[in-house]
Amino acid sequence: MNGLRAVVVCLVIACASVVSPAGVVPPATAVTPHEAVAPGWSALAVPAAAPPVTVSDLAARGPKEAWATGYEQAPDGLRPMLYRWNGTAWSRDTTFPGAGEPGWLGKVQFVGTEVWIFHNRAGEGEILRRSAAGWSAVPLPRTLWTYQDFTAVPGAAWVVGEDDTGLKVLRYDGSGWTEQAAPDGVLYLMGVTARTATDAWAWADTNTGAAVLRWDGTAWRDAKVPLPPDSNVHTLLPEPFGRVTIGGSQYTDGVARTYLLAFDGRAWRTIHPPLAGDTSTEAMVRGPDGALWLPVRSDRAFQSKYARVDGPRTTFSYGPERTNAIDVKPRALARAGSALLSFGTVEIYGSKPNLMSERLGG
Repeated sequence: MNGLRAVVVCLVIACASVVSPAGVVPPATAVTPHEAVAPGWSALAVPAAAPPVTVSDLAARGPKEAWATGYEQAPDGLRPMLYRWNGTAWSRDTTFPGAGEPGWLGKVQFVGTEVWIFHNRAGEGEILRRSAAGWSAVPLPRTLWTYQDFTAVPGAAWVVGEDDTGLKVLRYDGSGWTEQAAPDGVLYLMGVTARTATDAWAWADTNTGAAVLRWDGTAWRDAKVPLPPDSNVHTLLPEPFGRVTIGGSQYTDGVARTYLLAFDGRAWRTIHPPLAGDTSTEAMVRGPDGALWLPVRSDRAFQSKYARVDGPRTTFSYGPERTNAIDVKPRALARAGSALLSFGTVEIYGSKPNLMSERLGG
């Protein structure tokens, strides 16, 4: 009898180990490396500016340094706005040349150990450079009507825009400026970015529609990118090892549809993530988890919303709830080490939009 009882007890213990939640992870909770559970978005305090404010760009170099740019509304016009993240808190920087003068700040880039920022200073264009010795400025060789975009890498920087003679592509090589020619048929350059001094990209409006151009160290040429028919380009991400991702909108019978066009070094592939037709991919970044992240229009007035696109799979997450908020708009994202930083605006009921920042992970 004692032997039979021992067998029964063993069988019961074995069965319990099979059905117990501690004994096996159900498939629904299994996690792959790129789907690791991350902490939720948290709010970061930002010193207020003079509303209404506009955010231009955000860039990070690791978890302890990030810069956000834009402009605020002063009584006599626009004023440049610059904020710095030190890994713990946001603070406002007013030490750069022209900080108290009319103008605005645009794209911010890290070039070696320096920070480079495009500055419209009372209509005149210049590049602000911050090194260990402090701030300096590199003026543009000519004044443009429109300063459309700016990018910089070690050994080169570009500013694109227009003046009374038409399209302008200005290149800085560290010692001086040259004016570059665009291919025939290019009407306007919407944006520019670069991987190296001899590998830059621009997206353009041409007499046959949208196109992507590439600088190979000698000339700007049509990159022959197979953009979807009747589409435009919002942004282009050149990444290491030859990968390139383009985001934009495609129009069918007047209805917009977001697309992503990816190049893996061999071929281009198009996907249409389930995003609203008016979604802009301009702030899209590659996150620390390897997926693409971008802010999207939120269906909750008191919370921001973000999309995560990982191949064919798109998921969404919300920022922290904000009391009495009626509009929360992340404007720019940046990878900061193992975290994502967001910078944008929040409108609290009864007041004008002011600055907000959020962080995921880290």
